[in-house]
Amino acid sequence: MRRRPSESRLLIYSHDSFGLGHLKRCRAIAHSLVEHRQDLSVLILSGSPIIGSFDFQSRVDFVRIPGVVKLRSGGYTPLGLDIGVEEAVAIRESIIRHTADVFAPDVFLVDKEPMGLRGEAKNTLKMLKKRGTQLVLGLRDVMDAPDALAEEWERKKAVPVLRDLYDHIWVYGLENICAPLDGVDVPGSVYDKLSYTGYLRRSSPVVQNPITTDMFPLGEPYVLVTPGGGGDGASMVDWVLRAYEHDHELPFNALTVFGPFMHMDLQVEFKRRVEMLPRVHATTFDTNLENLVSGAIGVIGMGGYNTFCEILSFDKPSLIVPRTVPRLEQYIRASRAEELGLVTMLVDDGNRDPQRMAAAIRELPSKPKPSETRIPGLLDGLSTINGAIDQWLNRPRRLRVPLKLVQHEG
Repeated sequence: MRRRPSESRLLIYSHDSFGLGHLKRCRAIAHSLVEHRQDLSVLILSGSPIIGSFDFQSRVDFVRIPGVVKLRSGGYTPLGLDIGVEEAVAIRESIIRHTADVFAPDVFLVDKEPMGLRGEAKNTLKMLKKRGTQLVLGLRDVMDAPDALAEEWERKKAVPVLRDLYDHIWVYGLENICAPLDGVDVPGSVYDKLSYTGYLRRSSPVVQNPITTDMFPLGEPYVLVTPGGGGDGASMVDWVLRAYEHDHELPFNALTVFGPFMHMDLQVEFKRRVEMLPRVHATTFDTNLENLVSGAIGVIGMGGYNTFCEILSFDKPSLIVPRTVPRLEQYIRASRAEELGLVTMLVDDGNRDPQRMAAAIRELPSKPKPSETRIPGLLDGLSTINGAIDQWLNRPRRLRVPLKLVQHEG
């Protein structure tokens, strides 16, 4: 079936082996673009087991590829299928390639992994390159410590793909805050493709969330405790609960959202402790976490990319308790953000002194809001991406040239 000449298509690949970050980032970009362009359809390829729990706007849809999870050893295993990881990746690769072949996107945006999980997107990149599809790699503001990223990209042979296949590399942040490729040995031709968009602004419908209505019927203020997807957030949640167990005079309610990937045994134990604490409430998951962030007087989180964007977008004072293993990503981001006055950081030293956490919670609502630090272009990511896509899609197909990013003043 031939497509209409006026119709434009974007394909987004999100490997989603762990957590919510990749999916939420890709979904935010997709929604922003279809709101901006009436001629655009966006299809997201995702391995997230919970992608069907989220709402998607008109002209945005997804293809669910078989899920995999990352093991502590660094390898992968299928999430649901009782097959080997090689078979699972082969199935994923086939779906990715066939979807791209039929959908025939004008732009292919890959999130974080240059060749996809275990190289599963490489053949699709080569196919689309021959067709003249614009190939874009989107990176977080922080990937990992430079030596760790350099070793990972060397092992995965990522640099030749960045050099030879991709037309553009977008960093969803600002260079004066975090530069993810600093200290990584890549050729100048790769740096020439690199552009910084600004962080991705988040929004939320102005509606009362039934969770907070039920828990805080009198509109009492609350601090939101969010470990993101929750798969590695047990230590932070434990520390907050210790604080409320230690100090019964803490003046603020705490709403803890465990995240869909927190182990069920941990959730059961945490809920048992929460039941003993009149000021603490808990829920497993809310697809519209932005609404809960918007209503909070402060946020306690781990400093993942999406939580950081939500804190900036809703201008909330925050306390960041970053993980340091297996990646330093959260610690690097939180350290730099604290230097700039955007967040307050509290590092888990292994003791999790409840008095330290209780003192930090008491002070949280009075901490400066991110907006008190003036950083031009801080949240311009989505508008910058919209402008870049416009520049490409508004030209006749025969005249299309590589995307150029023009960051808006903000």
